[in-house]
Amino acid sequence: MKEAVVSKGTKVEIIDSPIPTPNDDQVLIKVIVSGSNPKDWKLPDIRPVTINQGDDITGIVEKVGASVFEFQPGDRVAAFHEMMTPHGSYAEYAIAWAHTTFHIPAATTFEEAATLPLAAMTAAVGLYQRLGLPHPWDPLPPGATTHRDIPLVIYGGASAVGIFAIQLALRSNIHPLICVAGRAKEYVASFLDPSKGDVVIDYRQPDEDIIGALRSSVPDGQPIRYALDAVAEKGSPQILGAVLQGGSGSGSGSGDKAKVTFVLHGEKDIPAEIEQSITRVGCVHQEAKDFGYVYYRYMAKGLGEGWFKGQRTEVVEGGLGGVQKALEDLKAGRASGVKYVFRIGETEGVERD
Repeated sequence: MKEAVVSKGTKVEIIDSPIPTPNDDQVLIKVIVSGSNPKDWKLPDIRPVTINQGDDITGIVEKVGASVFEFQPGDRVAAFHEMMTPHGSYAEYAIAWAHTTFHIPAATTFEEAATLPLAAMTAAVGLYQRLGLPHPWDPLPPGATTHRDIPLVIYGGASAVGIFAIQLALRSNIHPLICVAGRAKEYVASFLDPSKGDVVIDYRQPDEDIIGALRSSVPDGQPIRYALDAVAEKGSPQILGAVLQGGSGSGSGSGDKAKVTFVLHGEKDIPAEIEQSITRVGCVHQEAKDFGYVYYRYMAKGLGEGWFKGQRTEVVEGGLGGVQKALEDLKAGRASGVKYVFRIGETEGVERD
């Protein structure tokens, strides 16, 4: 089979590899569409290992392991491949663990589904495991209509993680959602409910103006106690640190610290009274397997019911032959509110039915 491997310097090579075999708890998937992520170009520069970096899989189940009970050959599925392990989605066939594989509703295209696995789960881990916000199925307090006592900042609202975080927070009925975006701010606004205080703030202005806009977006000086930073660089941690400082205690109903979670590793320079964490989506292949299992199936339910949607996509021509261009464009910051995906059947030398 054809497979694309990525090395340091965003260099991509298409090689011939044997079709892998799943173990008892895995699924072998014939990849129809693969999604890309910024980590696909970042990780090879951090860890100089040449490997197939694709982690967003959509396609048709080819074979299942002996212990797999939910899937059978011929099923339309999406899956999150375990990062930094062999047999990723930049190939004709990929391997995924059964608990991070989920069925695709009939009306959902492979292209749309390819935007979900890594980014949507990152959003779920950030909101519910790291920030401890109410799960979408949690009942509201008696007499309440929204969770309006917990304003939430989503910095990088147009990113893949940001778009999914917005949709999940809406399902949790959390308002106001205070989203920070730039070129794609109208796209972000299309998800929000201004009648409940939801707003989009443009990051293309001086930091002090962003801080002022964030603070004024909540009523009556109510403290902001929760933030998910899907950017985690270029000054966003410091901006959030300034906004969340003093966000603990009064008006929040508890004495807990204000909380922020970041998508990039490393301690951030923010005030000590703010509880900071790193959102590591790889936890669903480790200590948070049950969390991943439940949320992927809940997301599939949302796709079928229409309240959960994939990110906007741009199909990069050439299948695996387009991976290098896409990663270079991601590295250069050319993607705005869009996910690059690849139709594997378009790869030179790949024969498809």
